[in-house]
Amino acid sequence: MLDLNRLKALHAVAVYGSVGAAADALMVTPSAVSQQLAKLERETGATLLERNGRGVRLTDAAGLLADHAERILALVETAEADFEALRGAVVGRLSIGAFPTAARGLLPQALMRLQERHPDLGLRLHEREPERQLREVSRGELDLAVIQDWVNRPMAVPEGLSRATLFDDVADVILPAGHPLADRAEIELHELYGDRWISGSPGTVCHDWLVYTLRAAELEPEITCMADEYPTQLALVAAGQGCAIVPRLGRGVFPEGVRAVAVRPRPIRRIYAVWRSDAARRPAIRAAVDALKAVSAGFQPQPAPDRAGGPVSVSVLPTNG
Repeated sequence: MLDLNRLKALHAVAVYGSVGAAADALMVTPSAVSQQLAKLERETGATLLERNGRGVRLTDAAGLLADHAERILALVETAEADFEALRGAVVGRLSIGAFPTAARGLLPQALMRLQERHPDLGLRLHEREPERQLREVSRGELDLAVIQDWVNRPMAVPEGLSRATLFDDVADVILPAGHPLADRAEIELHELYGDRWISGSPGTVCHDWLVYTLRAAELEPEITCMADEYPTQLALVAAGQGCAIVPRLGRGVFPEGVRAVAVRPRPIRRIYAVWRSDAARRPAIRAAVDALKAVSAGFQPQPAPDRAGGPVSVSVLPTNG
């Protein structure tokens, strides 16, 4: 009989392309993965890995077995979900991913809610960018992910995943207090022609979205500062280093010297919970999605600092029940 853990090791090598990467994903040592594969070779009587330069590649026999392993692991997950659903108990372990502002502005309250209602559920939170989360949910490394995309640039969700919308997060343009448009209630994006911009790192969702959005408004972005944390972007705006577009979720307290101004077209990012469809019957998944929805319903953003520039915090408020 084929050992499930050995099939899991082979599947991980097939997915990640190397023994080392598979070990990282499985949170074991490369030696442990190699030992599992050696035992699997003895069980099957087939060579599974061949040298390929400094790395290894799967043989035809290994490729065939890895395809079967993927289906077997999916069936095991479905069986576990069905068994948990039959018991109706919110137990076991649940690994949740969230992008940074959701990890700060949404997940703490959701995790607290889950712990209070389901003390036998073990929770793990991992901060990840949305694209990485989708890959890790698809591979079974995360059970649930909180991701975001922008209304004018939606993200494709891979086949085999289910999702639920949590809420829409509005963004404002953040200007230095001395900017000529800082005292306006609302501006058109094209009015910021010639301004410098502050953005996330190239390759991140928010950087790529900002470049796309500015070019759609016929503004060629001059990005002078790149910082992935929104509080850092706000501090750079306060220092007169440029403008930024910052969503209201998790952006925290405004520093002195900045103004948040509504902008047209209105930038909106949608916040989703995503999980594998095969695991949808797990009570733990349903409980986590319900907790995220309950906390999201209490999201109360305040649109901007007052005209005098006093600090305003934006947060998720506790919900009753």
